[in-house]
Amino acid sequence: MIDLVWLVPLIPLLGFIINGLGRNSMSKNLIGFIGSGVILLSFALSAGIFLELGADANKSHEIFLFDWISAGNLHIPMSFLVDPLSSIMLLIITGVGFLIHVYSIGYMQHDEGFGKYFSYLNLFIFFMLLLVLGSNYIVMFIGWEGVGLCSYLLIGFWYTKSSYATAAKKAFVINRIGDLGFLLAVFLIYTTFGSVEFSKVFPLAENLLPGHTPIILITLFLFIGACGKSAQLPLFTWLPDAMAGPTPVSALIHAATMVTAGVYMIARSNILFDLAPVIQHLITIVGLATAVLGALIALTQTDIKKVLAYSTVSQLGYMFIGLGVGAYDGALFHVITHAFFKALLFLCAGSVIHAMHHEQDMRKMGGLRKKLPITFMTMLIGTIAISGLPPFSGFFSKDEILAHAFEYNKIVWAIALFTAFLTAFYMFRMLYLTFYGEHRGAHHEEEKIHESPKSMTTPLIVLAVLSAIGGAIGIPEALGGSHWLSHWLSPIIKHHGTAPSHATEYMLMAVSVLGVLVAIGLAYQKYIKKAHVPVTDETKRPVLQSLSYNKFYVDEIYDMLIRKPLDAFSAFFYRIIDTKVVDGLVNGFGWSASEASKSLRLLQTGNVGFYILMMVVGIISLLLYTYLSL
Repeated sequence: MIDLVWLVPLIPLLGFIINGLGRNSMSKNLIGFIGSGVILLSFALSAGIFLELGADANKSHEIFLFDWISAGNLHIPMSFLVDPLSSIMLLIITGVGFLIHVYSIGYMQHDEGFGKYFSYLNLFIFFMLLLVLGSNYIVMFIGWEGVGLCSYLLIGFWYTKSSYATAAKKAFVINRIGDLGFLLAVFLIYTTFGSVEFSKVFPLAENLLPGHTPIILITLFLFIGACGKSAQLPLFTWLPDAMAGPTPVSALIHAATMVTAGVYMIARSNILFDLAPVIQHLITIVGLATAVLGALIALTQTDIKKVLAYSTVSQLGYMFIGLGVGAYDGALFHVITHAFFKALLFLCAGSVIHAMHHEQDMRKMGGLRKKLPITFMTMLIGTIAISGLPPFSGFFSKDEILAHAFEYNKIVWAIALFTAFLTAFYMFRMLYLTFYGEHRGAHHEEEKIHESPKSMTTPLIVLAVLSAIGGAIGIPEALGGSHWLSHWLSPIIKHHGTAPSHATEYMLMAVSVLGVLVAIGLAYQKYIKKAHVPVTDETKRPVLQSLSYNKFYVDEIYDMLIRKPLDAFSAFFYRIIDTKVVDGLVNGFGWSASEASKSLRLLQTGNVGFYILMMVVGIISLLLYTYLSL
């Protein structure tokens, strides 16, 4: 089964080709069946590979396909790496991806671009699988660039609306900044180790001393690449704007696939990052800042998808805190649980938007829990999971990161704990505004609200179950578990961070749960008891709320400090360098030729006698020159 791993990405690629070519001729039912079926087949293969790997004493297999690039000493094969890390990522990508494909059948049923949409989804899954399966940094980079391309196509899917097209371009451009960092890191890796193969680079790296300058530069550039793909400060602004795409796309990009690519890449390169403590500190600081900023902005957003988008930014910051403090398996644990509950939350939001006839403003919702019972119950489970209440999945992964952060630095732990408090508050704020109280929309619209079709609610139920029980793979020893995930990843991740004693861990869990309960209580008091609804008039917001609602004007600051100076610089170059220097030089040659020809053309008289005279003068001149030069 492991030898057939090449089929896992190939099957979605075939789905892309079939649906892409037949998008205008095949029925929507057939397109949906093919688009979802190929992902299900890949999931079945991935499950088989996972089970075979679990029973195999050799936990790492490199499957060679063919020689791809060979130039001088550079040899890059197209080969896949099947090990504990890639095998579990295959299950997440294909499993959650399949549920999102099924959900999309109902959500996109009436869209005229149905076939094109499913072909793009299949291509996205293909590139994401290529990213996690690559046995070297070049194959990984191909998948890395591919998901960037597909995100552009999917975010701007409804490109006829200019704001959506702009959001797609923004995501593409910002990701290119991170991609440049990744590419520079690959060049340095080859220069330092003479290879880009994981199997050659990592053993050589283990012989180096911590703080080695090339390693510092390599990890710095890799981290920049991860910042772009996983939306860390300062490259996070593309992700909230990615809400322009269809809601299932938001679930796919923000939950199980693209945004977690940076976390995967750093975890895969954990041997390199362990040799660069200064970069690990930087990762921790950036992750912490991103987590706090994302949570603070989510507190005041009124668009249900924007709340979840900034929640994703904050949760990614949490994952980077785990990476920075050395808890790589804890960060990957949060990647897995986040894939469950964040995909669930986005798909629930899509169900609400579908029922509300594409209304996304929570101020116009309310009172939906009786009309959308399945959506409400599943969204409640997802909200509890992301808030971190036991025994739901988010509790175990979040508290593992907090425990390692406590041992790393008490200030980092305190700020991360405060972020968890904010998370519980804004998530229950979203739940209460959407499902409780009286309906705040138009009465004639309220009568039309109904639960989503089974093709949409079934994936919600499956994801809700996973969100509830998914933490079982990482129950810590302090709670009587064995942390299966940590043992599973142990061949790949040698350093698991510094864990506190059981007594300390109990205390940290108690403080965390207490903070979450207080946050839920405050949200209940404000949005249920007092029935508070966020104001519509911008001028009536307090200063701090206005700052949060306007995303701390980060986009405006970038616009003022980066875009406008670059525009002015470009205008200067156009007016002076391009118009006067470049055009002047080119036009000058043309003017010179033209003016010279005006004089020279006077010699062309058409008089044969004059031509004979000039020929004789020429011959005499040559004879004189020859004689004088002797």
